[in-house]
Amino acid sequence: MGTRDYLVRREGTNGDMRLLKERLLQLDADPQVAAIGLGGADLFLNAADRTYWIREMRPLAQLVRNKVLVDGSGLKGAVEADTIRYLHKEGGLELKGKRALVTSAVDRWGLAMALDAAGAQTSYGDLYYVLGIRSIIHNKRALRRAVRIAAPIAVKLPFSWIYPTVTDHSSRTVRHAWTDRLYYDYDIIAGDYKYIAKYMPPDLEGIWVITNTTTTADVDFLRSRGVGKLITTTPRLDGRSFGTNVMEALLVAAAGQTKALTAQQYLSLLAEFDLHPSIEDLQ
Repeated sequence: MGTRDYLVRREGTNGDMRLLKERLLQLDADPQVAAIGLGGADLFLNAADRTYWIREMRPLAQLVRNKVLVDGSGLKGAVEADTIRYLHKEGGLELKGKRALVTSAVDRWGLAMALDAAGAQTSYGDLYYVLGIRSIIHNKRALRRAVRIAAPIAVKLPFSWIYPTVTDHSSRTVRHAWTDRLYYDYDIIAGDYKYIAKYMPPDLEGIWVITNTTTTADVDFLRSRGVGKLITTTPRLDGRSFGTNVMEALLVAAAGQTKALTAQQYLSLLAEFDLHPSIEDLQ
């Protein structure tokens, strides 16, 4: 593959769905646009061997007819599962026996299954982080059953009800004795950064965080909370790790494709471009 320059631009609509629809139509008609990555929202969820389309987001996908519209889900499953292999083989980090909490396995299925396969004692926080039910799932069979019961209902809810779109390093964390104990019970907290940050107590000495998009300010926040290692599933470029939606759109454009790639194609391109997960000691 020859050398080419790509312009990657991040835009926001401040939660305005009307403006988002207008912008998607403009981008779809722009001949200079190769691919569109939708951030801050999932079009669908891939979990428990099924695909669940989020009702509020499906009309957005139907607007885009001429370009590839991706939300990071295709890359997410492949790269996050491969991150666990990378931690062990390239980073020398042992996961076997570690106690790991995946904040939402339905959102990070590849990561959740890879942690379990690596020998981590893995629990799943979907009932609490997504639905607000104070209960943690501790085995895969119960997780699959819960996903197949709850996911068809959850995807019909407004997306803002099930995902904390405004949470970042500047947001006030939500503190409860129950959530504090929840974090203290684990060696690894893994999942979407907004979920992780929302309930994070101030004294998590030595804990590992495995997550996605983080800015320099987010890294400083995690360091101030005592986090020992920060592992981001996408590489850190110019001080921040980019979301899988950005990386997926970029890889689709680089491959010159008119549709989303397979998991193996994504991994092959990441290897070709020498893009790897980031492992950072914070203390």
